[in-house]
Amino acid sequence: MAVFPGGQSCELHTTDGVRLAAVHLDGPDSARPLAVVVAHGFTQSTTRPGTRAVLEALAAHAGVVGIDFRGHGASAGRSTVGHHEVLDLEAAVAYARDLGYSDVVTCGWSMGGSIVLRHAALHGGVDAVVSVSAVSRWFYRDTKPMRRVHWAIETRLGRLVAQRALRTRISSEGWPNDAPPEAPIEVIGRIAPTPVLIVHGDRDHYFPVEHPQALYDAANEPKELWLIEGFAHAENAAGPELLDRLGRHLPELVARGRRAASRS
Repeated sequence: MAVFPGGQSCELHTTDGVRLAAVHLDGPDSARPLAVVVAHGFTQSTTRPGTRAVLEALAAHAGVVGIDFRGHGASAGRSTVGHHEVLDLEAAVAYARDLGYSDVVTCGWSMGGSIVLRHAALHGGVDAVVSVSAVSRWFYRDTKPMRRVHWAIETRLGRLVAQRALRTRISSEGWPNDAPPEAPIEVIGRIAPTPVLIVHGDRDHYFPVEHPQALYDAANEPKELWLIEGFAHAENAAGPELLDRLGRHLPELVARGRRAASRS
């Protein structure tokens, strides 16, 4: 994988035996109190321009750990499109703790935004969660881009195109019909008292604003909702102003979680 200026590349391993490519960027504070673990979107990786911009921008505010999810970039395995990727995120959070960070925030984009919500609800162990451009419920096909995504996931030709054109290797097994993974809206209420920030654009062409509103309504305090005017979808649409705003807000999110925990 490409080396970031001042970054350190490494390999992580999940509890189900998948090898992951990861990168660590030091933050501005050598005492390392705060790290953000970045969870990229579907077909992204730490070497893609959009995700790379996120990693580098957030490193101005905190230490950063980025991973390539299974089936993406330089990682092994095949993508399960948000199901088993919670194990990938758990490995990245553990790595951040091993590096000495006392506070760890997960920040997910699109598919990664769903993963950080499921991870916080099912595994815990983080100090705040930021979910950007995430879907609220599974099998959403009401926009043209999402119909293309389902074609890529559910058909043999689509998976071949994704592998050759986008370096994304998708599992052909799919989700069990009788027991699909928990949707973000079904589990977000379990995350409290860990704070949750939902970020979404009013020009998102994948998921309209009903999705962030539904997630916010299902979450428990402490929670925030940022509806960003003019913002489209995920990493590729995130400009420097939004990334700087997110980075500056991380300490306040962590502090809010401490206050909520002290009251519970």
